Formats: sequence, structure tokens, C-alpha cells
Amino acid sequence: MSDSTADLSPADGHRARELDRHILHSWSKHPATNPLAIARASGVRMWDHDGREYLDFSSQLVNTNIGHAHPRVVEAIQRQAAELATVAPATTNLVRGEAAERILSKIDAMAAVFFTNGGADAVENAIRIARVHTGRTKVLSHYRSYHGNTGAAINATGDTRRVGNEFAVGHVHCFGPFLYRSEFWAETPEQEAERALQHARRVIEAEGPSTFAAILVEPVPGTAGILVPPPGYLQGLRELADAHGIVLIIDEVMAGFGRTGEWFAHQHDGVRPDLVTFAKGSNSGYVPVGGVIIAEHILETFRERPIPGGLTYSGHPLAAASIVASIDAMTDEGIIEHAAHLGADVLGPGLRELAERHPIIGEVRGRGCFWALDLVADRDSRRPVDASVVAGLKGALLERGYLPFTADNRIHVVPPLVMSDDDARAGLAILDEVLAAHASAAP
Repeated sequence: MSDSTADLSPADGHRARELDRHILHSWSKHPATNPLAIARASGVRMWDHDGREYLDFSSQLVNTNIGHAHPRVVEAIQRQAAELATVAPATTNLVRGEAAERILSKIDAMAAVFFTNGGADAVENAIRIARVHTGRTKVLSHYRSYHGNTGAAINATGDTRRVGNEFAVGHVHCFGPFLYRSEFWAETPEQEAERALQHARRVIEAEGPSTFAAILVEPVPGTAGILVPPPGYLQGLRELADAHGIVLIIDEVMAGFGRTGEWFAHQHDGVRPDLVTFAKGSNSGYVPVGGVIIAEHILETFRERPIPGGLTYSGHPLAAASIVASIDAMTDEGIIEHAAHLGADVLGPGLRELAERHPIIGEVRGRGCFWALDLVADRDSRRPVDASVVAGLKGALLERGYLPFTADNRIHVVPPLVMSDDDARAGLAILDEVLAAHASAAP
């Protein structure tokens, strides 16, 4: 065994799985899951209790942007825990201010940060801020989206996890652009953008423009399929929001902090948001944290009246310290630039080469370290493969030491941004092998 696995114990793995019966897992029946028992992680690698090694091509839930156990972030958390492990949010605290300063330094024309515990309550509070600021209620979001599992956030979500959770009011949905499976019979990116914007415009007009507090969108919808928007779409939403006095909320929880090769994904499109939500990549999930980045004209509202909400752990010192260390490390080590390089020079070309060899891949899409393989039973009809195919591919990838992220008919290729070119190519080779084995086993 290597030094990383010398003291791992299979008995601990057995014990972990035994104790798992006490845990109700997200989005799962109890006790229907059989989760992988992970014991240790470092960089882009993880190990189970048997010492088996996995290349992490999931970034867990697409959040470990800086990789596992980055020494600067670990040390910052340890140091902060020894100095001041927790403090009430009503106090002022140096590391909290430094975390806000670091975040604001990476985004243009924003004035303040409201800290939350994670992405869902970041979206929740962004919606609240928009409603207070405008005095309106309705929120327009996409059907192909995921915004979290709290009251307003899950209602803003477009995918089927919303069903069964629709207890909040004021949520309206429209279809966003997705040329490969266009709702608008579009044939070009320009047509898709134009027709999706017209659809959004008509929904707002039909619902009453003066009733909308916010338009809430992911700059690149992640869980819905890594749907890079066509040129002009986000700018078109900005113009639509401005025309009706609506707040534009950009949900950067998954796409932000380097995932797409820019600090924030909306920066690719030059769009100006009013509110930006963040979480995951801001500290790679080492400590739960999220927040809302607020433009000056929105902040003015809360110079006149208090924000009607707060959280016990808002701006928690351990989380703040991890943000400072993460942003400093990402800046000093060129991690954002490396993510852009991986996407442009390794992952993008490599995945497109796989598509040339494997007819099961209907489309490759993405940027930076944020990619999806849209798997189809037939390329002409673009009919998605069924769940059993994806489950089989997932199992085969795990057997070969590749930790995947799968959703619906897709494999998402979303490694930590610190992955080396060689490790990325090794992962692509595993994907190639698994897809070839699937094709040879097909009837």
C-alpha cells in the first residue's frame, strides 16, 4: 500500500456501511441506497476503506474545485478554529470581512455580500432580497434548472424534483435555450437565442410584467445538462429585466469560482447581474457556506430598511477562512487559467474525439472543467438512453477507478480544476474503454 492508504481498514468500511442504516439520504428511499464508503481524499484522488483508488471526475457534487485536502485551505481552517471557531453574525470579524473582500475582487460592480450556509439558502435569500427591493412577488426561472431544496429555491427549480415540493407561491417557468433538444424548432444558435428570448418575453407579458420581482437563471445550467447558452441570450435577459424593472439573479452556485474557466460563468457573456448567488466552489465545500453578492443599487434598499432575515451561521469564521484561503490559492496558483486550459486543450478535444468513435454520444457540450456527454440510443432521433444504460456505465467506470457524475441520460465530466493533463487523459481513456465495452456487449 502507498502512504495514503497504509492505515486504512476494511473493517471501518464495513462499519460505515452498517451505520449508514441510520441515515436518510437525499432524494432516496430508505434504506435503498448502497453508497460508496470513502475514507480519504487528496488532490483529485479518493480512497475507500479497502485502499482502492478513484480519480474524482465528479468533484463530488461539482464543488471541490480546488481539489481535496488542499494544504492552504486545511491549514487556514485549522488556524481559524484555534483562534475563533465561531462567533455570532451580528459581530464584526476580520476574516469575514476579508472573505467578502476577496469575493468582490473577482466580480465587477458589486457592493456587498450576504453570507448563507449553502447554495439553496443563497437562492432563497436572493429571491427575498429581490422581492423586498421591488415590492413584487413573481420569479421567472427555467424548466431545465436546479436551484436548491428550500422553499422558494425548489419551486424556482425547473426539473421534476420540484413536483411534490410546490408549497411556495409566485413561481413561473419558461424554457431556456438548448439547441440540441430545442423547444423552438431552431436550427442555429442565433435562432435558439432569439426564440427562447421571445418565449420568455411572452411569458412575462402574459403574467403581467409589473408582478415580477426577479428573473433567476444559471449562467450555465449544471445538473440540467451543462447547457452553455447561445451568444446573446443572457444579455437579452438583462435587457428584458431592465425593460420591466425586474431584478436579474444569476445563480453561480455550481458554475462559479472557476468551473467554466472564468471566476464567474456569466463573465463569458459580459452580462451585468443585480444579484449573484454562490456556494460550492467558493471554498470547495470544505465548510458549508454560500451567499448572495449584491449590486449597489439593490444595497440602497437596505440602507433604508433592515433585511428581513438572517442565519445563525452567516459568515461563520471557519467558512470565511476557507474562502480566503481558497481564493488566494486559486489566484496564486493560476487555477482558473488551468481550468480554461483543461477545457480548451484536453477535455473538450478529448471528449469530441470520443464522440467520433462512439455513436452513443449524441452531443458533447461544455467549457472549462464543466462538460456533459448526452447519451442517445439513436443519433438521428436523439432519443436518450434509458436509466439502466447509464447505471451500467456508472458501475463500469467505478470498477475502473473513475468516480463519475451521472444525471438522467448523461455523464458529466466535471473534475477538480487542479487535475493534471495526464490525469485528465487517463480519465478520458477509461471513458473510452467503458464506452467501447458497452458497444461490444450491445445486442
